[in-house]
Amino acid sequence: MPVRRHTPALFWRAFFILTVLVTGRLQAGPAPSTNAAPGEYLQFGTPDQEEGRRVLAGFRAAGIPGEFYLEFDLHVLPRRGDERVLSGRLWGARNEQGAVTRVAVTADGGGERRLLIQNGPQATVWGVDLGAATTTTRVVDAFEPLVPGVELTAFDLQMPYLYWPDAKLERLTRIRSRPAHVFLFHPPAAFAAQHPEILGVRAYLDTQFNVPVQSELIGRNSRVLRTLSLVDLAKVGNEYIPKSIDLRNDETRDKTRFQVTAAALGQSFPATAFAPGELVSPPPAIPRRLVPIAP
Repeated sequence: MPVRRHTPALFWRAFFILTVLVTGRLQAGPAPSTNAAPGEYLQFGTPDQEEGRRVLAGFRAAGIPGEFYLEFDLHVLPRRGDERVLSGRLWGARNEQGAVTRVAVTADGGGERRLLIQNGPQATVWGVDLGAATTTTRVVDAFEPLVPGVELTAFDLQMPYLYWPDAKLERLTRIRSRPAHVFLFHPPAAFAAQHPEILGVRAYLDTQFNVPVQSELIGRNSRVLRTLSLVDLAKVGNEYIPKSIDLRNDETRDKTRFQVTAAALGQSFPATAFAPGELVSPPPAIPRRLVPIAP
């Protein structure tokens, strides 16, 4: 199956999470144990940190031209209790700071939460709740769920750790049958002061395409708190986009699945659509050439 080197990186960086490019289809399966180590490669000496910096620089600079629109469902899958499904929309673009994403999710009760997620060295998230008593746009904590009861957070969509200066290439490993560089990111002082429970993030970057196969949020005593991983891909035109992504809470075992239901690539949105003050305004119109994604 032919692939293009640059295709998925913008999606992952803008919405995470969003993608790893592989040859063939990744099949969903049982969630791996957080204590199980991926297959290791025989290595001599210590990892080349200069090579690690080049890998990260290549990933940050990667992307595809144009802008895109996604429609998705959030399948809330608690360890105990019934599944529920919430619908959402996403507009992706880039500005002078980096990837920028506008998200709208329909919450329980019919209200809508809107987020603007700016990635880059000065990562910030803004949010507004339509239908609430006050509809004032505010800065949102990165670990606040998109909507109550959902495991997916703005931090997962934003991936700010990719710009943290304390990044270490740990080793070369194998995950989902593909070789990957393993990076450990330690938070800067300001982030650590705000979130002392977070010690770092470990990310597995595909060696060929420089995109994450999986990421793990690490807490005290090096425990994995949350795991984000790609499940499946879909092809839209000549591009591969994420079809489904899982975010698992490794403490509660609750899970949320992000499932793309439709996509439109090669779009052009007004720059004002990605201004924090415009979150209360209507979002860009839904593209006419919307490609449905089969479950």
